[in-house]
Amino acid sequence: MSMTDLFVTQEEYDDLVEQLVLKVADDGYKFDTILCLARGGMRVGDIFSRVHDMPLAILATSSYRQAAGKQQGDLDIAQFITKTGGEIAGRMLLVDDMVDSGKTLEQVVHHLKQQYPAITEIRVAVLWWKSHSVYTPDYWCEFLDNNPWIHQPFERYDAMGIERLREHRFGTDELVVD
Repeated sequence: MSMTDLFVTQEEYDDLVEQLVLKVADDGYKFDTILCLARGGMRVGDIFSRVHDMPLAILATSSYRQAAGKQQGDLDIAQFITKTGGEIAGRMLLVDDMVDSGKTLEQVVHHLKQQYPAITEIRVAVLWWKSHSVYTPDYWCEFLDNNPWIHQPFERYDAMGIERLREHRFGTDELVVD
């Protein structure tokens, strides 16, 4: 169970999302709801939503808050799902960026079955599935048997703050607006 680092470019990330959309489509799974887990699954869910021309449901969860976001703590699951266009019912496609420990997806699936009895089936789609996971997704793009820490392209914004963003965009000089 070695921990290495996997650095993913935006182009690689986009390619994986497209692969995942096609894997689910090629399997023939017909879903009534696309639910993404915020934050990691939002970009994945957005593409599924656009390709399928369906509203995106969002459920906020949080567990990686300690050690600069690298240590899993207790899972918080939002009380409500945000969604337009009807109830949460029928067949659901639950999307996230990865299955790491698997504890989040395991608890979320249990939560959904308890809180939304009109859901008849839940299938899970992720970009990365780590081998130390206790949860097995239905669809994935890459199985990672060395359980790396994944550096996604948008993580450069984590802890950046406004001043560092301003420096990044405009150099060290202040932006002057007339």
